[in-house]
Amino acid sequence: QKKKLLEELGENRLPYMTPADADFHQLWKTKYSKLIFRKSDAVPAELHQMVQEGFLTLRKHNCFFQDLVRIKGKDFLTPVSRILIGNPGCTYKYLNTRLFTVPWPTEGYDIKYCSPQIRDACKALIRLNEYLHVEAVKALQGQNLSEMKEIKDTTVTDKQQNFATSLVEKGSVSEDQSSSCVPADDCSSLKHRTSYNVTLLNYMDPLQMLYLKQEPYFGMGSMAVSWHHDENLVERSTVAVYSYSCEGSAVEAINEQKPEGRDPAVWHVGLKVAWDIETPGLAIPLHQGDFYLMLDDLNMTHQHCVLAGFSPRFSSTHRVADCSRGTLEYIFGQCELALQNLQTDSESKALSLKSLETAVVKQVEEIHNEVEFEWLRQFWFQGKRYLKCTDWWLKPMAKLEESWRKMEIMVS
Repeated sequence: QKKKLLEELGENRLPYMTPADADFHQLWKTKYSKLIFRKSDAVPAELHQMVQEGFLTLRKHNCFFQDLVRIKGKDFLTPVSRILIGNPGCTYKYLNTRLFTVPWPTEGYDIKYCSPQIRDACKALIRLNEYLHVEAVKALQGQNLSEMKEIKDTTVTDKQQNFATSLVEKGSVSEDQSSSCVPADDCSSLKHRTSYNVTLLNYMDPLQMLYLKQEPYFGMGSMAVSWHHDENLVERSTVAVYSYSCEGSAVEAINEQKPEGRDPAVWHVGLKVAWDIETPGLAIPLHQGDFYLMLDDLNMTHQHCVLAGFSPRFSSTHRVADCSRGTLEYIFGQCELALQNLQTDSESKALSLKSLETAVVKQVEEIHNEVEFEWLRQFWFQGKRYLKCTDWWLKPMAKLEESWRKMEIMVS
């Protein structure tokens, strides 16, 4: 698709808009309405301070790593350095690489961190996670209401008004929030699509990079992250991104030049309708402490990229990872299922298989491969780096390896 699009464009470039363009807000409203943007002053100052100190702590302790990923059969090191933080036992897979969470402090889990500062950083990120969850629910509720208004061409139906009024009377919401209520059956869906279980943290200093790809369709300049859809997410879930660029006087001085198009000194998020050459793109500047939300199906219908500025930048990208096959609970369950076919003779203690049926043997071997290639190898080819933060994964990995050894015996 990319090749076809570039051939169609030839030497031409597609148009794009920034906030400096007269029709920017109209384009956003009509073609990119599911992107919600909030400037830094919308976020509590205390939260900014906690999170930004957390970023710097993780950087100081060398906790950001370039990932080795596979694209079209070739291996690449990512230009951006990353670390995954989230629910204990949760993993996130992108570009054929599985990342394992550094667990954030969670009730009921004994998590030992390498230093109190790293614990504080993880605690700050779970606080940010909770804040962005609330903001995403509000944004989706607002979107649902505006869609209802468009369909019915009325402010609020009697039914919704009664629902909102009853909630206010019961004290469930404050009076000024009642207009953003949605029916109860939608609430569980909103919660499901905004309950972030991981955040993928990113760090990059563009001035330390020898080479950055140029944006190919619009001529937007240097890219830190190429055009993509985020993968391995629960369908129609919201992605929330908090941005912290370490802006200084050098960048501000360059800003005064006011170049055409997007300012190359300032980090931007770029958006485009996927594989479309009719709709202009958007380039939105990202300043210290800004955040944005990609609601509903925006991640599926549109693509986004990150355009590099001149200063170093951190970001925290909160996701509802599809963990149906990506948690310890899941893989331990698979091991249990496979090992049901192993039996021990009560007298001789000899091991044997309960069943030699093809389907049973095949299922065991599929689980055996999953444990080895999706978990043990994925963890150990880059897993030692997690020890800079915590040794939490070592015990579950030892348990998985023990199950794998038993499956080796079953194969032989």
